[in-house]
Amino acid sequence: MALTASTMLSLGTKALDFDLPNVVAGERISLASFADKQAILVMFICQHCPFVKHIQNELSKLGKDYLHSSLGIVAISANDAEKYPDDAPAALKKMAIELDLQYPICYDETQDIAKLYTAACTPDFFLFDRQRKLAYRGQLDDSRPSNGLPVTGSDLRAAIDAVLAGKEIVREQKPSIGCNIKWKPGNEPSYFG
Repeated sequence: MALTASTMLSLGTKALDFDLPNVVAGERISLASFADKQAILVMFICQHCPFVKHIQNELSKLGKDYLHSSLGIVAISANDAEKYPDDAPAALKKMAIELDLQYPICYDETQDIAKLYTAACTPDFFLFDRQRKLAYRGQLDDSRPSNGLPVTGSDLRAAIDAVLAGKEIVREQKPSIGCNIKWKPGNEPSYFG
């Protein structure tokens, strides 16, 4: 496990489209799947990472708390499933069912979408506003597996609530920290390492 921080993609960056399979229901998910939503949260997670396991209950709660709001949520896993079978689509499906995730979780087999978003770690969060411009990227909150702080989702939730209310988001945002995305050999992006 290489401790990795998010790349902090430039605020205002347009959401990049994707077309990925939902590992639970099988349908294809893209930005158009959320056309009726005021904001979209794209998060890169996986099943085996201790940083994701640490916040998994909050990830489930986020989906339930914003289920009837104008926020669309999609989770994407891009880890090399050959070397990390716990992150293969079947394991992701099991995780989604066990956690009762109320949003699609997709598998990025080519890792192309992770690269488009400059996703670096799990978890990595990208929140886009009504114009599909990046309004927040960074951490869920200050909690980490070893620091004893409670998992609250405070940073991400404040950003979501501000975007949904049409308010400004704090420009100073802390990067997410977690395990690096498990790139397939030879497929590592230039920003890795």
